[in-house]
Amino acid sequence: MTGPEASRYARDVAVVAFAQSDHLRRTDELSEVEMVMPVLHQVLAATGLRAGEIGFTCSGSSDYLAGRAFSFTMTLDGVGAWPPISESHVEMDGAWALYEAWVKLQTGEADTALVYSYGKSSPGSVRDVLTRQLDPYYLAPLWPDSVALAALQAQALIDAGETDESELAAIAARSRADAGANPHAQLRGTVPQGDYQVRPLRTGDCPPIGDGVAAVVLAAGDLARQLCERPAWITGIDHRIEAHGPGLRDLTDSPSTRIAAQHAGFFDAPVDTAELHAPFSSQEVVLRKALGLRATATGHGNGTGNGHGTGSVAVNPSGGALAANPMMAAGLIRIGEAAARIHRGVSDRAVAHATSGPCLQQNLVAVLEGDTR
Repeated sequence: MTGPEASRYARDVAVVAFAQSDHLRRTDELSEVEMVMPVLHQVLAATGLRAGEIGFTCSGSSDYLAGRAFSFTMTLDGVGAWPPISESHVEMDGAWALYEAWVKLQTGEADTALVYSYGKSSPGSVRDVLTRQLDPYYLAPLWPDSVALAALQAQALIDAGETDESELAAIAARSRADAGANPHAQLRGTVPQGDYQVRPLRTGDCPPIGDGVAAVVLAAGDLARQLCERPAWITGIDHRIEAHGPGLRDLTDSPSTRIAAQHAGFFDAPVDTAELHAPFSSQEVVLRKALGLRATATGHGNGTGNGHGTGSVAVNPSGGALAANPMMAAGLIRIGEAAARIHRGVSDRAVAHATSGPCLQQNLVAVLEGDTR
């Protein structure tokens, strides 16, 4: 059975609208507020709701990227904070802001929620900024950046015989080919693999650096059906975290993703869409292993394979993070893209995944379903 009847939670909550900006290498001419406002207007217009009718607002962003403390307060100008609103913020990807909003709706304190996230990576060196999330005593002083750590993970996979450079290149090529149908993607079509950034990862195995915004609207119960012709019901959601130090983990596997997926009910039935937040081609290999998904480089949204035994699964039909990776928004986009496929009737049951931290340290899994047709 699909739809809210399958929900294990107190209230049935659905994604009823999703919007995102065009993801660009640089947006020097725009402030964060100017980036956010058009997307917020678009997502609210899709539901017919006014800003004052939203019960709860939650955002995700990073002060490190913005270069100033409490930077999220500035974007409230784009939301409209007067009259006073019920608002919160997470210093993480917007997928975790969505989780907080979902919890708020479960309590019954709100019936609708606006979730948005944004990131401007272009002003500085993201590779250097992300070293600040590492252990400050032993690891961060060595300045291993995000690409170097991902390369360690990729090499571990190759040494374990679970992938090779040709498969990684095929994943990258498939992702950018699928992004050809995504007007918001930063990279699409044929993208050269290029030179090694950190062996064994080439430029094509790494995510583009860019700026972008995403937003979704959540609604509970019958209100969701009033706002959306085919809501994407969140029938399961969970997030888990692993040891902080990459050296304390098996980088070829992601038990936190597997456990989160189990608690979200992912393994209860097949899915037809998987939007995986894999910024590096090698990380898709890890996530497919954790979820029991096989994928082939067929292109055009048909990264097909078996989802825990049965069914054909489109893996990252939007192109995924290899096509557009706006920091703090890429995980929320995975949920939004999965929900959009349900809205359009392309998908009946989808899984969306978001990650945070080095080498897939923290992972969130959401299962979305459409009403039975």
